[in-house]
Amino acid sequence: DDFSKQNYLYTICVKGIENGLVIEENTINASINRVLSAQQDWAEILKASQQLEMQIVISNTTEVGIVDSDDRILDAPPKTYPGKLLAFLYERFKAFGGTASSGMVILPTELISNNADVLKNILIKLSKQNNLNDDFLNWLSNHNDFCNTLVDRIVPGKLSDADQIRLENQLGYKDELAIMAEPFRLWAIESSNARVSSILSFATTDKGVFIVPSIEKFKELKLRLLNGTHTMVCALAILAGFDTVKEAMANREFNNHVLKLMETEIVPAVESAEISSEEAMTFAKSVIDRFSNPALEHHWQAITLNYTSKIKMRNLPLIEKYYTKENKVPKRSALGLAAYIVLMKSKKDDQNYLAEVDGRKFKLQDESAEKLYQHWQNRENAVKSILGDESLWGTDLTRYAGFHEAVDQWVNQFQNKGAKAVLNELNTEENGK
Repeated sequence: DDFSKQNYLYTICVKGIENGLVIEENTINASINRVLSAQQDWAEILKASQQLEMQIVISNTTEVGIVDSDDRILDAPPKTYPGKLLAFLYERFKAFGGTASSGMVILPTELISNNADVLKNILIKLSKQNNLNDDFLNWLSNHNDFCNTLVDRIVPGKLSDADQIRLENQLGYKDELAIMAEPFRLWAIESSNARVSSILSFATTDKGVFIVPSIEKFKELKLRLLNGTHTMVCALAILAGFDTVKEAMANREFNNHVLKLMETEIVPAVESAEISSEEAMTFAKSVIDRFSNPALEHHWQAITLNYTSKIKMRNLPLIEKYYTKENKVPKRSALGLAAYIVLMKSKKDDQNYLAEVDGRKFKLQDESAEKLYQHWQNRENAVKSILGDESLWGTDLTRYAGFHEAVDQWVNQFQNKGAKAVLNELNTEENGK
């Protein structure tokens, strides 16, 4: 109803920083022709499958939408997204007799690894459950292009009341569907099929869209330089008294630390035959812009959710690669791990483990909070026992030459001087050199 009231138009408000410059752009999106509800308009949706011009399916059902099901495709509608998609494709198969040209390009954007492969396997399984014939299975598997994708863009959503009023006064019209997004955008689509590139011709109009034979390098850049950096500086930011990412990035010393962490430790670790140093640094600089976005309210405490497993997945492979390439302690990663260890020195309250920073407490939502609490009961060897606990990390981190000693030294400095002083001294020392 909201779309029909506005003739299917809405405004995208792009706010943030790109290449160091403040960006603010408002664009009316006129790409939507109509909106159909599966609950109310299922027959109309199935009818749309019979249009040969309908060539692309894009989904964004979140991670919980790509699921196994026992859907019956004759239901109106089936319960799950895979069930609905299968019913749509089966209707199309019948309409065009299974011709190769009637196959579709299917682009799931859900944030799960190999999202298209997972979706395709679910559809094949569901087809067999619904006793669909071999001709359909052949058409589904061989004439539809399921492309794995990676989407990376922060879209905070609706504007605040104050920003909404300001926007409407500026543009001269009301828009109940106005939505904010950051300038950065990446949509990597995995395909080496010329047919796919031809159908997805929109890719030629935006430098943020890539159709490539493999999206693995994009996944690696995002995981290590965006997610890995976030994780490795999160505890330091909290200990230094910063509530939000933009607040921390407005601090010169912290901003410099983030850049140096990526430049001197993460970029060398991710550099490979597929990823050049220049490519990694370009992505790193975009991360600085994104973290500095004044329009985003991203709280550091939210990033501590499942903190231990995030470090294990995102950062430990970087430390190992850095040692393999440089054969020395990654100083800033050791600093980040030390900050994590200090932050996770919790107090127990009933069944909860509480971190305390400057007299403020918050609940640790980490599956390893109890183990870390137990390690801290042995105060003299807490750092060494945490780093050496293979049940936490899947490996013994004390095996890296000098790493335990470096982390231990940073922990002592945090406890004696405080995080801001440690950060200031680090920058002063390096600037002096």
